Amino acid sequence: MTQKIVIKIGGHASQNLTPAFFSQLHTWIDEGKQILIVHGGGPQISTWSKKLGLTVKKINGIRVTDPATLQVTQAVLLGLVQPNLCAKLAAAGLPVMGLNAAGKAVLNADYLNQKLFGEVGQLSAINQTYIDDVLSDHIGVIAPLAATPDGHLLNVNGDVAAAGIAKYLNAEEFILLTDVPGVMVKDQVLTSLSKQRATKMVQKKLITAGMQPKLKAAFDALASGVNRVTITNQLQNSGTKLLNNQLIS
Repeated sequence: MTQKIVIKIGGHASQNLTPAFFSQLHTWIDEGKQILIVHGGGPQISTWSKKLGLTVKKINGIRVTDPATLQVTQAVLLGLVQPNLCAKLAAAGLPVMGLNAAGKAVLNADYLNQKLFGEVGQLSAINQTYIDDVLSDHIGVIAPLAATPDGHLLNVNGDVAAAGIAKYLNAEEFILLTDVPGVMVKDQVLTSLSKQRATKMVQKKLITAGMQPKLKAAFDALASGVNRVTITNQLQNSGTKLLNNQLIS
């Protein structure tokens, strides 16, 4: 079976991709591996929301998304972030396809908690046939926007969406590419981290609130059968390897 690698790229990270990033993708393609990139755009969405006078609010790392914020999210992810990322990949000589422009539902979701979060979804299924078809010849690039059964788009947290996609694709590896070199504690990168240790560090407030949703997504991916999960800022860096044991709460 062809090995699949799912990479989640945050909004900051997508603007600071290095030549080494594209080189590693070339290496994986040459090795016959399939690559799916799930991109966020949180900083860009927040910037445009503020410009338009919209309130920016998050609860436990989840963006509260009213209808107006959903429109901004769609515009930023599909009109700015994804085209720019695809252009960079193409300029590096990589075969790339943006999946959200297909005119079909690629991700499916149900409401997470409409009363609390508004137009926010939790992943329920993926169009695996279509994704597999794209990945056979291209690096796929997808935004975390998912459709309800009646076709209404919902905003899904990018880390959570990427972990779910990695699970549904039976990915061999899941990489959370962020703007820090791994999970940092007292200015030191943890080379590995178990769920049990992470839980204790969260309780002691040694791990920042911004990293906590990434850890939850990472450990969920491990629990679902993804073999290797890493949080890092460079594909070549070892970053923090996540170890699978007791679930983080």
